[in-house]
Formats: sequence, C-alpha cells, structure tokens
Amino acid sequence: MSPEPHMSKKMKKGKCWIISGVCILAAFAGGYLLCATSNGDGIQEEKKPQMSQMEHGVMKAPEIGAIPEITLSKKAQILAQIEVSEVMRKPVTITTPFYGTIDYDETRLARIAAWVAGRIDALYVDYLGSQVDEGQAMALIYSPELITAQSELIESKRILKDINESTLAFIKRSSQLGESASYQKLRLLGITDKQISEILDRGIPSDHLTLHAPLGGTVIDLKIREGVYVKTGESLYAIADLTALWLICEAYESDLQWIKLGKEVAFQVEAFPGQDFKGTVSYIDPMVNEKTRTVRVRIDVSNKQNLLKPGMFVQALQQTYVSEYQNQMPIVIPASAPLITGKRAVVYIEKLDKPGTYEGRVITLGPKAGDFYIVEEGLNEGERVVTNGNFKIDSAMQIQAKPSMMNPATKPNVIFENLPGE
Repeated sequence: MSPEPHMSKKMKKGKCWIISGVCILAAFAGGYLLCATSNGDGIQEEKKPQMSQMEHGVMKAPEIGAIPEITLSKKAQILAQIEVSEVMRKPVTITTPFYGTIDYDETRLARIAAWVAGRIDALYVDYLGSQVDEGQAMALIYSPELITAQSELIESKRILKDINESTLAFIKRSSQLGESASYQKLRLLGITDKQISEILDRGIPSDHLTLHAPLGGTVIDLKIREGVYVKTGESLYAIADLTALWLICEAYESDLQWIKLGKEVAFQVEAFPGQDFKGTVSYIDPMVNEKTRTVRVRIDVSNKQNLLKPGMFVQALQQTYVSEYQNQMPIVIPASAPLITGKRAVVYIEKLDKPGTYEGRVITLGPKAGDFYIVEEGLNEGERVVTNGNFKIDSAMQIQAKPSMMNPATKPNVIFENLPGE
C-alpha cells in the first residue's frame, strides 16, 4: 500500500494544529489588550444603561450607534500605544499629482511645404537638429510655373506705366486690377513681397525660388534631398521653437475640482533629479477618457535654457491652498486617524468625560490634504480622535465579535463585559 495517504493525513493534521494555535494566540492577545478594571469600570454608554439581562457574564445595553464604546485600563492604553489628536478647523494644502510627457508647443511649430511642383536644386540646411533663424534660406527650387506668373506681373506693371497718362478711367482701373491679380498669384506660389520687389526691379523672370524659414528654431523633420522632384503641397521641413514647450499630462477624474486654468504646476524630470521646473495650466480637456478615466491637461513651460526635451517623462505636482470647503473652514483630522475599508471610514473618539473610553464612529471623508483628511460629516471641532493604536482597538473588537471597522452591525449594542484583570 502506498504511504502517500498517510502522509497526506499527517500534513492536514499538522495544518489544523497550526491554524488552531494562531487562533488561540490571537484571542489571547486581544483579551490581554482589552484588560480593564473589574469593578464595573468597563465598556460603558454615555448615559447609565438599564441592564436588562445577563448571558454568560455579558450584559447588553440600549443601542447607541454603528460601533460600540470600549473602555481600556491605563495598562491596556499603554500596551496599545494610544495617541489622540484634536479635531480642528484650519486651512490645508492639497497636492494634485500629474504624470505626462514633454511635447512641442504647436503654436511654435511650422512646416515648410512646396508651393509649386519642381526640382530641389540646392539644400542650404541639410540635416536634422540644425538651428535656423527666421527668414533664413532653406532650399532652392526650380519650377517652370514660376516663369509664367512672374512674366504676367512684369507685363502688367509695364502696361500700367504706359497708360498712366490716359484719360480713360476704366482702362486704368482694368490695368490696376490685372497688376493686383498678378501680385496675388505670386504670393499664392509662396513668393514673399521682398522677392516680388526684387523681380520687378530686375525686370526679368526667374525659374528658381528660394524657400525661407517662417520662424527661428530647430529642424525636427527633413524629407528632401538635392535633385529630387517634389509635388505641390509636399512637406519639406518642420521647424520647432524649443524655447517654449508643452507638458501634456493625465489627471485623475477625482482631482478635477482642484485643477484650474492659470494655476502653477511644479515638476521634475529624470535627467535633472532634484531640480524643479515650473509651468502654468493652459488647457483642460472637456472630455474624459472613458478607458483610463483621466482628463488631458496641458501645461505651458518655458525652456529658455534648453534643458527640457520633447518626449521626456514628467512627474508633476500642483499645490492648492484650501481655506474654504463647502462654504466654511475645513474640518481636518490626521491621515492616520480614519480606518478606511473602501466604502466606510471609521474613527475612534476619546470620551472626554470618561477617561480611557473610546467611541467608534462612521464618518464621511473629503479629499486628502498631505498629512490630513478633510472631514465632510461625522465629527465636530474640539473632539479628540485616536491617531495611533486605533487598529489595535478595532482588532480587539473583532476578536470579541463586536461591531468594528470590518464588521458593521445593523443593530449594534454597547456591551458590558468584565475583561481579564491586569
């Protein structure tokens, strides 16, 4: 017969002994923590209860709320390391995190396209990353189409000059319209006013056109080489002014109430650890991303020193000073005070008229503000909440099968119990 069944039974028996041992130790620790005096100074209600019955040494009193009170002896308070803090009204600072990347400022991004079909005869800027100035010559393009348009302008100018002394007003008007149309045609072909003046001064049409940079910056795209033919509208260059950039971030839907246009945002990049950069919120997307539940936020960033590069990953923080919440100074408690289960937030309040007595209470939390939580409902200014040892109090209640953070009761009772002696 195989020994495996016997081994399996031994393993199961061993696991049972381990689980039983852990349960006994937990119960012992909870009972020791809940040590209180044996003269009736145990768990109490604010009003002296009318004890109606006793079952196994446990006496039940009228209902008082979602979580009962508990009274700890001085020794139990020391063992649980109980610390309390006063509920206050005071302004707080809320930190809103952003995560995103550096991108080009689209208002400082320009593309040079071929206004006429032709051949690239010369490239004056021929590699990516080149720094160019506004108006700098970029390329020379040959196009027979330019000759016809320039000839029309030169001829219109000559005719207008010849009939300048004519007494027939309609002839003058017709000639002026022809000259104006010729000017407009050359402008539509990408020829600047300065180049048009040079053509008229020269009096001879040219079959070449020089393309100039519309703004100063860095060449970030180059799609042509000398000798290639290009079509009308084909992109040749892209130039970006990198002295100003955009920071494109994603903000959580729950943080939208704190994000405002014009607010300053501080951020850092991995390339320069410890160095803070700043920007200003300039755009908040009116639509929420249904997949990520985030909103796109654009931040304008100055980059005069050229330290930031498009594509850099950014961690940003916005600080919002909150002196008014729901039309009044916010009520705040330390962030360590509430026990949060996801749907409920529970705090333990020290009863000032009963030393060593703590009352559990369900509250409604607002946003977190650094080391504090804003409280929307459930606490009053001047009350004292447990900030350290609250988990131990709650754990002891769970061991005693009493209503607690994780085990709310629909009809809770204040429980009177003689706890183990000191």
